[in-house]
Amino acid sequence: DLHSFPTRLSSDLLVIQASLLPGLFPPFPNRKEFSLFASMKPAKEVGGDFYDFFMIDRDHIGLVMADVSGKGVPAALLMMVARVLVKSSLQNGRGPGEALESVNNQLCESNEAGFFVTMWVAVIEISTGKGIAANAGHEHPVLRRAGGSYELVVYRHSVPVATMEGIPFKQHEFQLNPGDSFFVYTDGVAEATNGQNELYGTDRMLDALNRDPDAQPGQVLANVMNDINSFVDGAEQFDDITMLCFRYMGVPGGSS
Repeated sequence: DLHSFPTRLSSDLLVIQASLLPGLFPPFPNRKEFSLFASMKPAKEVGGDFYDFFMIDRDHIGLVMADVSGKGVPAALLMMVARVLVKSSLQNGRGPGEALESVNNQLCESNEAGFFVTMWVAVIEISTGKGIAANAGHEHPVLRRAGGSYELVVYRHSVPVATMEGIPFKQHEFQLNPGDSFFVYTDGVAEATNGQNELYGTDRMLDALNRDPDAQPGQVLANVMNDINSFVDGAEQFDDITMLCFRYMGVPGGSS
């Protein structure tokens, strides 16, 4: 039945989209230096959110949170391509800024749909907690220092990828100490909408994060998701809701 084909294709892509993302937690059970959890709650219409995490070598982990601007099949296909490109770039030894530059140039060559991708990319040196991140037009990350509160880290971003060929992407260094955590997400979190057309927003998100700031990453995401569900109270979800929480414990018995 050709009339049902678009619906079936979209449904199939939702399944493929979810199956492509890492879904086994804890993902690195033998690594005691850190813990992480990620989740994506897809909207009814297939979109372009994705997260990723992977070991680059024994002492470096790559983390990605991204969102394609469009919806439907073209956005899902662009998401799949972008995910492969950024992972390959990082695993080939590029830093986050250089990886984004490479991904941007490759996507610009064949971006017929005119979509763009906001992307937050980081590489963390596990033995020291030293990190490098680049933000291509994505949401502001949230950081919690050990014993403190989750707070937005606001800084000037680079432009999204797939907008213009040949542009540089800024990266910056950061330091994680034992007990520190961070939370990254897509705009489907802050833009979740209730029946009165109110947005969930980052203030409510921070409140949800700080109700139990010592929670483990999986529980952190559950706390935010439960709060979003309570806020929207059954209203239709128009965008993917994607989140990742990373906690750094440091090297067991080490001084870092």
